[in-house]
Amino acid sequence: DAIRSALRLGAKNAYVIYRRSEEEMPARREEVHHAKQEGVQFLNLHNPVEFLGDENGYLKAAKLIKMELTDADESGRRSPIPIEDSEFELPLDVAIIAIGTGANPLVQSTTPDIQTNKWGYISVDDETLRTSKRGVFAGGDIVSGSATVILAMGAGRKAAQSIHEYLTTGEW
Repeated sequence: DAIRSALRLGAKNAYVIYRRSEEEMPARREEVHHAKQEGVQFLNLHNPVEFLGDENGYLKAAKLIKMELTDADESGRRSPIPIEDSEFELPLDVAIIAIGTGANPLVQSTTPDIQTNKWGYISVDDETLRTSKRGVFAGGDIVSGSATVILAMGAGRKAAQSIHEYLTTGEW
């Protein structure tokens, strides 16, 4: 979602850099297909090593290294390992780190009055997106776990309506 959105917002080039092969990519096949159709370039079997900045501190490139897969282990999974002396720089000015993540564990310790579920995501009322703390609303990945930008946008819209109603009426 992030990479396709970047292209739609005017990025000249957009790359997905993935350290394994396309077959092992944790993405739906149709997502990869559509991304390619829209112009996304996939650099499979590559891994970022370092982000490089210019003299003003702006991003100018990513240093990448080519990877290869080992033979399958006992579980059947092949591990990526770097290919010696294969580093190169890919010029770019924006990097979007979009890797699978879980709930931020700080939510529970910094806001103990906001209820979370057993996975650490914020619990909300499904209709209003209200949390257990008065005046606090939540939506998107912090509620549902990793999902699409479209679902997060829908949650944002729903939360905005609920926030407006709360601010207008004062009713919780």
